[in-house]
Amino acid sequence: MTFSEDEIERYARHLVLADVGGPGQQRLKAARVLIVGMGGVGGPAALYLAAAGVGTLALVDDDTVSLSNLQRQIQFDTADADLSKVEVSARRLTALNPHVEVQTFAQRLSADTASQRIAGWDLVLDGTDDFETRMAVNAACVRAGVPLVSGALGAWSGQVAVFEGRPCYRCLVPDIPPDAETCARVGVVGALAGLIGSLSALEAIKRLTGAGDPLTGHLWIHDALTGRTRTVRIAADPACPVCS
Repeated sequence: MTFSEDEIERYARHLVLADVGGPGQQRLKAARVLIVGMGGVGGPAALYLAAAGVGTLALVDDDTVSLSNLQRQIQFDTADADLSKVEVSARRLTALNPHVEVQTFAQRLSADTASQRIAGWDLVLDGTDDFETRMAVNAACVRAGVPLVSGALGAWSGQVAVFEGRPCYRCLVPDIPPDAETCARVGVVGALAGLIGSLSALEAIKRLTGAGDPLTGHLWIHDALTGRTRTVRIAADPACPVCS
């Protein structure tokens, strides 16, 4: 796989970077990544993956842009209100890097549709904000053998994990919490979305290029109020209905 003169200049800082270089950049160009949820996590992640030169990006989201999104979803502008998130994001990513192929799917994945949509991709990045979709995406990734990068936001906290086979997301969250908080109900500090989206993209880049040690089987947790971060190992649940 060769690079044009424009790509060589564009990816110059990767090409001279230890653990990426030409071979790693070729892996990025050949990679196919599906991003589920084009909100606070998926938006920044998509921008960095497109800038990094991931060859094919697919964006999945059935929502439209609202003014309340703009406090944290920096891939959108005021003029984008009421427009499709995936279509606006696709234009933004293509403008950022015309060498990236962007596909759009204006749909919400469910237990019935996730498997068909996820099969055949090299990696899935989940930035959705509801547990039902997360569990459907996780189950589909386990069945298809596709690595999953999962990023999530709370009011002042965020977390990122990488799942590949066992343990899976369902080992971490066995059931949907009955009192699950939402951004609309409890709020979220906007800049936190950029942090979690960027780290999710970074983990995807590491996994695709083979650089470093991805967070596979681990959960990275950040408390923005205190500035403290910790990483914990995720234990495989012997009774997990998905990966056991």
